[in-house]
Amino acid sequence: MLQWMRKHVLWRITALLLLLLLLGYLTSLPLSVEHATFSSPRLPEGWSGGRIALLTDLHGRQFGENNRQLAEALRQAAPDLIAIGGDLTDDSHSPELVAPLLEQLVQIAPTYYVSGNHEWAAGHMPALRQLFERLGIHDLGNRFALLERGGDSIVLTGVEDPNGYADQKSPAEVAADLYAQQGDPFWILLAHRNNQYDTYGTLGADLILTGHAHGGLIRLPFTDGLIGTGGEFFPRWTDGFYSDYPSPMFVSRGLGNSVPIPRLFNPPQLAILTLQRTEES
Repeated sequence: MLQWMRKHVLWRITALLLLLLLLGYLTSLPLSVEHATFSSPRLPEGWSGGRIALLTDLHGRQFGENNRQLAEALRQAAPDLIAIGGDLTDDSHSPELVAPLLEQLVQIAPTYYVSGNHEWAAGHMPALRQLFERLGIHDLGNRFALLERGGDSIVLTGVEDPNGYADQKSPAEVAADLYAQQGDPFWILLAHRNNQYDTYGTLGADLILTGHAHGGLIRLPFTDGLIGTGGEFFPRWTDGFYSDYPSPMFVSRGLGNSVPIPRLFNPPQLAILTLQRTEES
């Protein structure tokens, strides 16, 4: 009996160690650079073949010293612009931690930023905006920018996270400003929260870029993730393209994490989107 109990305990310890090793492997998966294509007949010819690198939800994570692995992946992707979709930092990671990465990004391509919920909650926005001004990163909080390529222009518009100032412009007001000043351009909306798709998807953007979902944290077959960032089960709109509303949305799974739940079967993602012009059908 005693020998049986020892074997039983040993088996449990071995199983636990194997499980811990598996969890350690799955939660430390290397950076995944993933390519996708967005096609539209409204895209100006000069922007056909243009590349956007979407970087979201870093949460202070480091990919090599000073994030050199992440920066090198971006250099190899050769994007025309880098779009940061919020949550660079959180209450566990200071703005100074991401400064070396930001310094590298602006040397690779023009870099644009919108805020996430965690930067506001941690009180980091003033310090981050000082960094942006010093380094030449474009803060698109409720603003838009004209992007030139091949003699043509498109518009990148950003909306501030709802955790921002109470009196900030609404997304509808930001879109109205865009139309009043630019007519009816091809435009991309950069925002943090995927779960605001019901609002963003009716503003008229040709494409929406978001993060926030972290891929549903744990990804299981035939699901859109198991646990949402708000603690809900089986969240919606967590990875890739969606077309539930007039404007299509692309959601990045992001790079880091802000909760103790491991990102199982969900490697950190750097998304590279190639824009492609198509003919009118």
